[in-house]
This record gives sequence, C-alpha cells and structure tokens, in this order.
Amino acid sequence: MSVKLGIAPIAWSNDDMPELGGNTTLEQCLSEASQAGFIGVESGGKFPKTSEELIPKLKKFNLNLCSGWYGANLRKNTVDDEKKSIQQQLKLFKDCEAPCIVFAEVFGSIQGDPNRKLSTRPKMDLEESKNYYKKISEMGKYLQDQGMPLAYHHHMGTVIENQNDTERLIENTHDSVKLTLDTGHMLFAQGNSEKILKDYSERIIHIHCKDIRKNVLENSLKHDLSFRSAFLEGAFTVPGDGCIDYLPLFNILKATEYSGWLVVEAEQDPEKANPFEYAKKGYKYLTENLNKSKIKIFKN
Repeated sequence: MSVKLGIAPIAWSNDDMPELGGNTTLEQCLSEASQAGFIGVESGGKFPKTSEELIPKLKKFNLNLCSGWYGANLRKNTVDDEKKSIQQQLKLFKDCEAPCIVFAEVFGSIQGDPNRKLSTRPKMDLEESKNYYKKISEMGKYLQDQGMPLAYHHHMGTVIENQNDTERLIENTHDSVKLTLDTGHMLFAQGNSEKILKDYSERIIHIHCKDIRKNVLENSLKHDLSFRSAFLEGAFTVPGDGCIDYLPLFNILKATEYSGWLVVEAEQDPEKANPFEYAKKGYKYLTENLNKSKIKIFKN
C-alpha cells in the first residue's frame, strides 16, 4: 500500500472570502504546492472549469487533480436537479482522472455567515433524515456508475457536522456513499477520528489532514463563535502545527491498508500564515509520521 499527498488551494485563496488571497494567482498556488513536495491539488474557485484549460496547468507543475469540493442542495432539490447541477464538475473531474468528488450538503449551512453562532447550525428531524438518506444514496449510486465516487464531507455549520451525524449517514445510506474524513472538522465537532477510521474504514476513500490550534478551538466553543470567526481567529492549521497527533491515525491507516489521498487543508488568512511556508511544514510533518508508520508515499 501507498498513499498520495495533496493539498487544497484554500490556504492561498479562500472561495468563501475572496478578499483572503484575492490577488494570489493560480500559478503561484500550483507552483508553491509542487515545490513543497505535493503531487496533487484539490480544485478551487480560481481553477479553470474545463479540462482543456486545467490539464495543461496541472501538467506544467507536475500535479494531479486529487478531488475538490461540491456543495449540494439535496435537502431542497430533487436528485434529478442535483444530477444536472453536478454535470460540469463531474465532466471536469472525469477528464482529469480525479479519484472522487468531495460532496457536502450546504442547504441551510451557516458556515459562511459571520453572524450565525455554530450552535444555530441546521438540523434534520427524523422524517427529513430518512428522505435525505434515500436521496444521497441515489446520488452515490449515480456517481459510482459514473466512475466518480461520492466522498461525503462532514462539515461544521452544516446538517452533517459531528460524529453522530456522520455515523448515522454512513449506517443509513448505500455502500456507494463514501466518506471524506476531515480530522480538523471532526475534532472541532468534538468527535473521534480514530474511531471513525476504525469503524468505517471500508467507506473512507479520502482524508483531509487539517489540524487545530487547541486554544482557539476552546475559545471558539466557549464563546460559541461563528465558523467564520473561528477560522479567522486561527482555529485551523496544517498538520504538525496544532494539537492533533497523526501517528495513531496513520497506524490505523496502515492496519486497514488505506491507499488513497491525504490532503493538507487549512483555511487561514494568508497574510498571517504564509501558504508556502505552511505547506512545507505540513508536508514535512506528514512524511515524517508516515515513515514512522511504515506507510509508503507514492511519487509521480
């Protein structure tokens, strides 16, 4: 088994807050991601929307497209509506041979609202949950048939946020609904990534390696900050710069023979946290601990 190391462009420029890294070019992001050692990058708002434009840019910097975010509105849309909405991104990802789509439900999400406390995030009652699980199962089957697996992303401020939400989603959906485990979001929601890895290893096909600054997390929870306020305060950082010990997680990955992507992702203000320096720090920490776990790292 071997894993591949990728990074998300959110450290360079933030799609939810375009003023963060607004002047940073896509070329700078791709160049620095490659220089830091990564062989893959997730998509972002500054990325071309067609493979004819994107593939040459990725090749220039010897990078692969290792997935990317898709914000779904399945709670209000029909499955057919969502299938239509995803077509452009689906074609792009298939053309670029991405491993999966990072799929999250954003209808009613408060993640981008600076005035909404995290405690006011949306929730589904039993009846809506049952209907939603049917819809997401249908989307999972559809994307599986398209050769582009749905890797569901639990996310702060959304209806699938914490460990219980995530477990119920997995236990009540078709096997085609896979999971993106985000270590930072799971800890923020007071969940246990090690347990998720052990219990649902067959469903986890993508991992976001996001670390947490413990003091900022504790303050965010104590004062019930908005998600935006929490990350602007510096809640998230790269592996090796926060409180998460990744070695036990990697030991589980070794035992379960995980062979997907590990993607460094940490939304920070690039004026406060230089993206290139933090990318190098995250890469160094991951490689050192993967070596300790005797997990091989795939190289281009």
